[in-house]
Amino acid sequence: MTTVTPYLCVADAAAALDFYAGALGAEELYRLEMGNGGIGHAEMRIGDTVVMLSDEWPEGGVVSPARQEGSSTSFTVTLDDPAEFDAWWSRAVAAGVTVEREPSDQFYGHRTATFLDPFGHRWSINAVLEEVSPEEMQRRLARMEDEGEAG
Repeated sequence: MTTVTPYLCVADAAAALDFYAGALGAEELYRLEMGNGGIGHAEMRIGDTVVMLSDEWPEGGVVSPARQEGSSTSFTVTLDDPAEFDAWWSRAVAAGVTVEREPSDQFYGHRTATFLDPFGHRWSINAVLEEVSPEEMQRRLARMEDEGEAG
């Protein structure tokens, strides 16, 4: 089996682990603390996915989005049950995220909302409402562009 595992760099890994537990229901698996009090490596589970994270290591070129002009990556939590969407979204908002896009149903068949976490990472909560073929997605997108709704 081949697996791709996300690895987040944050300015305060201990606070991030607490935040992700509260906002996304993450289960901390373990952390390796450095002599300086920082976290050199930690792992947590969100649903079926293991996410790794650490504090910044600027001398090694590992810095958080807070040191950059935003983040070039984003993460999507896809829920098995669309009925869980509102609870997941409410929990994230209550944890103190910055809302970028409020929940809405999308042309590609998903209900989606997007936020920035306090550490500069972009996340979306996603639930599949209907299976839509790529061809139908393209038709819907073209219709939206024709009506001036896309972009």
